[in-house]
Amino acid sequence: MPAEIQRPSDKPSYFLISVSTRENLDLCTKYGLAGFPSGESGAWTYCEIQEGDFVSFLHGAKAHNLYQVREKEALKSADSLPPWKPLFFEESGTTYSFPFRLHLQLNRKFIEPVVRTEFFYVAENLLLRGGYRKTHFQADQTTLQSVSEMGFVSRDPLETLILPDHNTFSLRFTRSKELISKPETFRFRETILQSAIRRHLTSETNLQAMLTQLELTNVGASELEILGEKPLPQGHIDLLLKQRVPLGSSLKIPMEVKTDKGQTEDLAQLRAYMDELQGECPGGVLIAFDFSKQTVAKAPEAGIRLIRYALGADLKTAVTFDEIQKSLSLTRM
Repeated sequence: MPAEIQRPSDKPSYFLISVSTRENLDLCTKYGLAGFPSGESGAWTYCEIQEGDFVSFLHGAKAHNLYQVREKEALKSADSLPPWKPLFFEESGTTYSFPFRLHLQLNRKFIEPVVRTEFFYVAENLLLRGGYRKTHFQADQTTLQSVSEMGFVSRDPLETLILPDHNTFSLRFTRSKELISKPETFRFRETILQSAIRRHLTSETNLQAMLTQLELTNVGASELEILGEKPLPQGHIDLLLKQRVPLGSSLKIPMEVKTDKGQTEDLAQLRAYMDELQGECPGGVLIAFDFSKQTVAKAPEAGIRLIRYALGADLKTAVTFDEIQKSLSLTRM
């Protein structure tokens, strides 16, 4: 039996990973391996999913198996490394390899349609997005609990993929155009900041500190979970704070994230999300590096709290996602 995986927390996240072809799905399940393309979406997904998290593969409107992430690595010269062939897109003329990889441990075997009630959270995201168009979808803890009872337990060893001699690299991000060198160094974008904030708030200590700043004293951090990119008819919530196990009602707090200055139009967008969530939403949160004077003045009447983020990591250089996340701080205005 494989050695027990050291989880980064007692409350791992659960993701469904989109797989483009049946051939690629067969390779993923054969080797217990997930791979993400060499563009920005692949780099973002690689940051989102951490060791100890759970994943399933999504292909043909069906979820395949339940795995736990045991190791991550980014490979140099991935275009010449198995098992996946590089992807060529005619529209852009761009070829993508698969340098960003997750090594997985198989927990349960199943093939289940996502139209099942248990996959409602993910199916709703797929419907509102008009299809996959995304490398991964995060599901909530209720979904993870359900899939943990699907199919049957399997601890069978998976086939080992033998790679030729190769080197790895540490994925980095920067604000300096001169330092960008894909797929090793990407521009620092909002999606990476969103992921860093989500990972920061998976810590109960950090989440409780933020709840205290927001004066939300009627709920504890242990009762909540933080999820990324929740689609609504009005758009996509960057982060959603919600109850892990709703009882009678389901508290939801949408969060909008901006890398630079928060503006009044961000308040309007967030207010639209809050109205869609109706009575289950006690307020919204706008997170930014700074805010315009009008934003500060109008936020209270909109029921929105303002949070400043700060990073100790120097984005004028090239820094890793871990350096970004560990240096992050959140302070209410």
